[in-house]
Amino acid sequence: MKRSLAVRDATTRSSLRQAFHGLGYEVIPFKKTEQSVLSCVPKDVRLTVTASPAKGQDATVDLAVALAGHGYTVAPHLSAQQVRDRAHLADVVARCRAAGITDVFVVGGDPAEHPTEFRHAHDLLVALHELDHGFTDIGIGGHPEGHPTASTEVLFQALADKAPLATHITTQIVFDPAVILAWARELKRRGIDLPVHVGVPGAVHRQKLIRVSGGLGIGESAKFLKKQQSLLWRFFVPGGYSPDKIIKGLAPHIGKPDNAIEGFHVFTFNDLGPTEAWRQRTLADLA
Repeated sequence: MKRSLAVRDATTRSSLRQAFHGLGYEVIPFKKTEQSVLSCVPKDVRLTVTASPAKGQDATVDLAVALAGHGYTVAPHLSAQQVRDRAHLADVVARCRAAGITDVFVVGGDPAEHPTEFRHAHDLLVALHELDHGFTDIGIGGHPEGHPTASTEVLFQALADKAPLATHITTQIVFDPAVILAWARELKRRGIDLPVHVGVPGAVHRQKLIRVSGGLGIGESAKFLKKQQSLLWRFFVPGGYSPDKIIKGLAPHIGKPDNAIEGFHVFTFNDLGPTEAWRQRTLADLA
C-alpha cells in the first residue's frame, strides 16, 4: 500500500499526529481475537469490543476483561438489546470494575429475539448512571448519514438527550468527508459539544471484508458493508482498502472551532496485522 497520507501543512500534521497517537481499534469477540490482539496490537492502542448479537453481551465483557488483564485500555460495548435487565447491568459493571475497566461504549443494538428491559441506548445510559459505575469515559454512537428507521431530527434529539450522560461520540462509517464534516458542524450548532471520533475501516484486505460482510451476528460495525458495498470498492487500492482518503479530507478540520472532530476510531474487522502496519506507516509519514 503506498504512503499516501503525507501532509505538508504543519498544523494539520500536528493534529494528525495527535489523532493517531490516540487512535482506537474496534475488535469483534471471535474465538481467536484475544490471541490476534496480543500478536499484532501494542498495549498503547486503545481497544473497544463490539457487542455481538450472536454471542451475547457476556462474550463482549469476557473478551474485554481478558484484554484488560493483558494491560490494554479496553471499552466493552453495552447493548440495550443485550443487557437483559438492571441486575444483568449491575453484574456487567461489577465485572468491569473488578478488571479495572474505566471505559465503555453504549449502543442501542438491533431488536433481540427476547426483549430486554431497555428500549434504547438512552434507557441503558440512565440505568448505568443510577449505579456507582466508576466509568470515566462513556461513548455513544453517531449517524452522519442518518438511519433507516429514524428521521434526522429524531437522531439529533436522541444525541442531545444522551450527550449529558456521555463523554464522546463515535460515528458509524461514512465514506464522504464532506458529509461527516457537515454533520459535525450541525452538532456544534445545536450545542452538542462532545468530542467526535470518526469511524473508519482499517486497512482491511478484500477477502476479509467479503467474509465479514457475509457473516451474521457480528455487531454494529459490519452493517455498513451490506449497505455500501458498491461505494466501498472504489476505495480499494492494490491489496486492500485504505482509510487515507477519508482521513486526509478531514485532517484540516480537526481542532477547528466550528466542529468537535477530535480523532478517528478504526473498525478493524479483526484484520489487525494490516491495520497496525498501516498505523505505523502513517506515524512514520507524519514524523
